[in-house]
Amino acid sequence: PRIYISCNSGARIGLVESLKPKFKVAFKDPSNPSLGFDYLYLSETDYRALPEGTVNATRIEAIDVSGKSEMRYALDDIIGKIHGIGVENLRGSGLIAGETSLAYDETFTLSFVTGRSVGIGAYLVRLGQRVIQQVNGPIILTGYQALNKLLGRDVYTSLDQLGGPEIMVPNGITHDLVNSDQEGINSILTWLSFVPKTAQSPPPVVAPTDPVSRDIEYEVPKGTYDVRHMLGGVPAPDGRMTRGFFDVGSFKEYLGGWGKSVVVGRAKLGGIPMGVIAVETRTGERRIPADPGNAESRAVTEPQAGQVWFPDSAYKTAQAIEDFNRGENLPLIIFANWRGFSGGTRDMFGEILKFGSMIVDALRTYRHPVFIYLPPNGELRGGAWVVVDPTINERMMEMYADKQSRGGILEPPGICEVKFRKQDQIKTMHRLDPQLIDMDRELEQVTDEAVIAQLKLNIAKRENALLPIYLQIAHEFADLHDRSGRMKAKGVIRDVLEWRRSREFFYWRVKRRLAELELRKKGEQANPSLSWEQCSKILEKFVDNMDIWDDDKSFLEWYNNSTTRIDEALKEIRQDRI
Repeated sequence: PRIYISCNSGARIGLVESLKPKFKVAFKDPSNPSLGFDYLYLSETDYRALPEGTVNATRIEAIDVSGKSEMRYALDDIIGKIHGIGVENLRGSGLIAGETSLAYDETFTLSFVTGRSVGIGAYLVRLGQRVIQQVNGPIILTGYQALNKLLGRDVYTSLDQLGGPEIMVPNGITHDLVNSDQEGINSILTWLSFVPKTAQSPPPVVAPTDPVSRDIEYEVPKGTYDVRHMLGGVPAPDGRMTRGFFDVGSFKEYLGGWGKSVVVGRAKLGGIPMGVIAVETRTGERRIPADPGNAESRAVTEPQAGQVWFPDSAYKTAQAIEDFNRGENLPLIIFANWRGFSGGTRDMFGEILKFGSMIVDALRTYRHPVFIYLPPNGELRGGAWVVVDPTINERMMEMYADKQSRGGILEPPGICEVKFRKQDQIKTMHRLDPQLIDMDRELEQVTDEAVIAQLKLNIAKRENALLPIYLQIAHEFADLHDRSGRMKAKGVIRDVLEWRRSREFFYWRVKRRLAELELRKKGEQANPSLSWEQCSKILEKFVDNMDIWDDDKSFLEWYNNSTTRIDEALKEIRQDRI
């Protein structure tokens, strides 16, 4: 792991101090300096006294103020003999920036901003991606005094206005905010508890302190709720903990102030570290502060509905997936409960398509197990389903649905507007309602115009009276197409789960998938030319029993008890390659 403790003033600046008392000025009119000057220069004596290479200068003959001729050395470049006072520092900064960017790809990177971080210091923090910020550690590109000079008036009064927590937390730069250095170190240690020893190692599994076999006690309600209670549990009124999906006390949320319609964090399931993405069901707000540098600027508060991806929360989702994948090597579980993406004018202009596509890019390259789980009373619709569908990365992704979840293109009211309209509902009434059936039969038999008119009036009244209930019936009919049984029958999910017992199921599934990937890695090391499919056939041959292969607990028991057999088989693979 690479930890960067950041507190700096940016790239070092300086001047050649030894020249300050020596250079002279060739004024256009020595008696009136306000008219300007032609160049700066050194006298011949001062020039000769400088170490070679200190300046580049042009030798010229000029008339001094007394009318005498003198030799001058007009300064073209000041170089100096001290390294590290100017542009060379920017080159060094670029080198650090490139190495930091590469480090994020190659290992786990984490930055703790314990004090002011300026310029390249701010960029290094961002290039490492994961950021813990101390409340008194602003992350800025330049100081507020310099900006005030640029604007010509005193607009900004503190560095916090430019890069303090009220800026860096809502914009997604800061993952975790702390009040002191002690809290910052604690946060680093907490984060490291989810991180593998090396970039190639599996995540650090510890002995579970919370029984894997226990039921999930938190019951997911219909309507809105705090999804954090579903993940980590919540204290009951009597003080007892109502336990959630993950081990008690293990869930840690990150990026909480940004993209609030999505919740991301890290947690442990039976001691196994996991990346977590879940969905906020409650309506929230996004606040854009006013810019003091623009007198016309006003603070804007934008409402954000629950169960919807907005540009910031879509970007947050993609960023979290990238972080889990690079250096952390975490198996990922996504509690998918999205109705779709926000597609209004503001959010289309705000690049929702770009950030939604980034979710697909991040999942496609994910190198560790990914589990998509539609939670109880949750739903996954339209484009939201598309960007997390397992076909994006079939080798790593699996999808499951709770018995009480829903999945489809449109919600029932929407599909009924297209495929089960009012006239279809009326046809259903005439097929099922005894009164309408009788009136239809009578209408076919009578010939009296007055009776026909009255019958039609009575039919219309009956239809209007039944419309509300038959609209509900239509919605129910459409809803039956979105249930977990159809998802499984169509092969779009791997299985249907019961929320109460899902904790134990996923524990064994995650553990099995990690063991299977570890075995695959050994097979690939024995023969790098093996394809994924070839490796799968070899693994199945190793097991030589499909009942064991298909059962997670049995597979793990076989894996733990077959070390010698596996080593012999790997030896044969190496020999076959040779």
